Amino acid sequence: MTFPRNCLYLPLQPVFTMEKVIITGGTGLIGIHLGKNLREKGFEVVMLSRKRISDSNNQSYRWDPDKNEIDPEAILKADYIIHLAGAGIGDKRWTKSRKRLILDSRVKTSELIFNKVQETGKKPKAFITASGIGYYGAVTSEKIFCETDQPSADFTGYICQQWEQAADRFEQSGIRTVKIRTGIVLSNKGGALSKMAIPVKFWIGSALGSGRQYLPWIHIDDLCDIYVKAVEDSKMTGVFNAVAPQHVSNREFMQTLAGVMGKPFFFLAIPAFFMKLLFGKMSVILLNGSRVSSDKIMSYGYHFRFPHLKNALKNLYPNR
Repeated sequence: MTFPRNCLYLPLQPVFTMEKVIITGGTGLIGIHLGKNLREKGFEVVMLSRKRISDSNNQSYRWDPDKNEIDPEAILKADYIIHLAGAGIGDKRWTKSRKRLILDSRVKTSELIFNKVQETGKKPKAFITASGIGYYGAVTSEKIFCETDQPSADFTGYICQQWEQAADRFEQSGIRTVKIRTGIVLSNKGGALSKMAIPVKFWIGSALGSGRQYLPWIHIDDLCDIYVKAVEDSKMTGVFNAVAPQHVSNREFMQTLAGVMGKPFFFLAIPAFFMKLLFGKMSVILLNGSRVSSDKIMSYGYHFRFPHLKNALKNLYPNR
C-alpha cells in the first residue's frame, strides 16, 4: 500500500487516562490539602458538594445527604472514593441535637454512598474513610492503643465504631476498604492547632487540666501522604492509626508550641473545672488522652516526614 506524499503518519501513542478520586468533605481543611497532593500525583480529583462547582481546580458532583441524593455519575466515574465528610466533633458543645448531627453526618453519608454504589453496579477500586482515635475513648491510661483494641463505650468510641461499621459494608461487598483513625491534625490553615495557639499568642499558654493526658498528633502533610498511600498501595486494607510516632503529653505539647512561637509557658495549668464550664461534656476530649501506636502504618513502609513535634511545629511556624 502507498500513501500520498503530503501526508504525515505518526506511530500510534498509548492513551493514558487519569484515575479519578472522588472526595467527600473536599472543601474542608484536610480535603483541600489532600486534593492538591493527589493532583500532583497525577490523579483527577472531584469533590462531592451540595453545589456543583466547575473550574480548573474544583470540579464537583452534586449530592445532598439530607435528601438522600447523589449524582450517580460521580459513582460511575469513581476509581477511588475518599470519605472525609462529617461534622466537627470538637466544634460545638455536645447537645443532644449536636450529637445526632455528629453521628448522622458520618454514618448516613457512608450509607448513602454505599447504596448508590450498589444501585449503579460500579465498584470503585477502594473506599477510604476517615475515622478517629476517639475509637479508643476519651480516657487517660498507660496503655498504648493499637488497631486491634476494642472500641470504648463512651460517646467518641461509639461514634467511631458506628462510622467504621458503615464502611465495613463496602469491604463485605468485595471493595478494598481502608479506615484511617486520625489524631489531632496540625496545620497552620485552621483546625485544632490554630485554636490551641490562641492563648499562646496572647502570652497565656499553659496546659489543660492535669496536663498529663496524652495528645496523639499528626502533621497534615503526613496525614495526606497516608491517604495517598492508601489509594496507591493495594495491600493496604483495614484499619490504620494516623498519628506521629512521638508520644507527648498535653503539657509537653503546649510547652513545645510556646517555645516554637517564642512565647512564655505558664506552668500553672488551666483548671479542669473551668474547661468543663466552658465546653460542657465536650471537655472530656480536651482533658483526657492516651498514647496511640503508629507501628502498623510504618510496617507498611510509611516513613513520617515529621516524626517529632518540634520539627512539625517549626515547619508550620517557620518565622517564629
